[in-house]
Amino acid sequence: MSPFLFSSGPIETASLRAALTDPSCGGFASFEGWVRDHNEGARVQRLEYEAYEPLAVREGEKIVAEALARFGVNRAACVHRLGALHIGEVAVWVGVSSAHRDEAFRACRYIIDEIKHRLPIWKKEHYLNGDSGWVNCERCAAAPQEHAHTHG
Repeated sequence: MSPFLFSSGPIETASLRAALTDPSCGGFASFEGWVRDHNEGARVQRLEYEAYEPLAVREGEKIVAEALARFGVNRAACVHRLGALHIGEVAVWVGVSSAHRDEAFRACRYIIDEIKHRLPIWKKEHYLNGDSGWVNCERCAAAPQEHAHTHG
């Protein structure tokens, strides 16, 4: 399994988790980002994700490699959906297995924060009132605060 993938269909979390199983690991942490029914006061009907895939895959693989090296975890992976998604669907999944839980939690958080910050992925929201719009993700583009003190 590649460390970072895009999927045009539903993300099968059980098989992804199974792929990260390692008998030397005592901990597993995961994050699932779900499509919610609202954003900033507007009722959301569905989302669409687009990406510049060649760059996003390279950078996504780099982020997972960074997490493996930085936190000393054994295995890690991330899958992000593209295309149309409905309320409740998994938009992004991150999984990490490691010898201990702390490293797994920290690596998982690092991966999702960096994916949101560094990858060329765009989200279009479709609202119940018939409007739609590309989400202006200025807060996503800000450097993750939790990691600012650990860089260099």
